[in-house]
Amino acid sequence: MQLNKLKPATARRAGKHIGRGGKRGTYSGRGGKGQTARSNTHMRPEMRDIIKKIPKRRGYGKNRARTVNDSRRESLPITLKLLESKFSSGESVTVETLNAKGLIKKSRSARLPIKILGMGALSKKLSVSGVSLSKGAKEAILHAGGTVK
Repeated sequence: MQLNKLKPATARRAGKHIGRGGKRGTYSGRGGKGQTARSNTHMRPEMRDIIKKIPKRRGYGKNRARTVNDSRRESLPITLKLLESKFSSGESVTVETLNAKGLIKKSRSARLPIKILGMGALSKKLSVSGVSLSKGAKEAILHAGGTVK
């Protein structure tokens, strides 16, 4: 067997020429006369009409500062109620002890600062350091006999 003796299994057939007279008629499979029959013209996209009907945004909403103003830092809130339940009297409250007690996750405390809020009552003497406090929390800790560094 030689390469010049090989033949394809099916005969080659050229595609049908249309648009040159003959049996296909006037329109040659291009539909009716008009916009669709002309070359270089396009139908208006339907998606454009759908997009134009969608109501546009008006303003940015009350929480825009969270995305635009990056100088505003969020913090992880810890309440006095949580400190009351998890810590015993005389203990110190730091980032490490909060992690150890399971009040915050280490991954989140690395990204965000911790702030103790004055929600709840505190009756134990606690020594707080390395954490920011709200005004109410600071007063409650000092009133209970604790210290703030």
